[in-house]
Amino acid sequence: QVQLVESGGGLVQAGGSLRLSCVASGRTNRAYGMAWFRLAPGKERVLAASISWTGGGTYYSDSVKGRFTISRDNAKNTAYLQMNSLKPEDTAVYYCAARYYSGPYVYAGPYDYWGQGTQVTVSS
Repeated sequence: QVQLVESGGGLVQAGGSLRLSCVASGRTNRAYGMAWFRLAPGKERVLAASISWTGGGTYYSDSVKGRFTISRDNAKNTAYLQMNSLKPEDTAVYYCAARYYSGPYVYAGPYDYWGQGTQVTVSS
């Protein structure tokens, strides 16, 4: 199993930036894909970005494309989400997720492991 812990959330003004981190622990000696989901008030949890095991494959939802960048450092068992040009509609709880998967492309199915979430609030 993999345990995930997110950090880096907070309050930021519109147009600002934040970088989220997700540290994985446990059985991390197998390849795993990672992703960032977000849950906004009154809405369903949705995928924001995902990344393959090697980092060579990435996916972004239309709402964050061009503003967010997902990356990972496997030596540190850590994934990142760099969020720039933040908007009030980016306000949400951001969750890190993982799934054992070694394919070259981003994993497109359900994720097995989840962090506790970190709150991001963007003020106008």
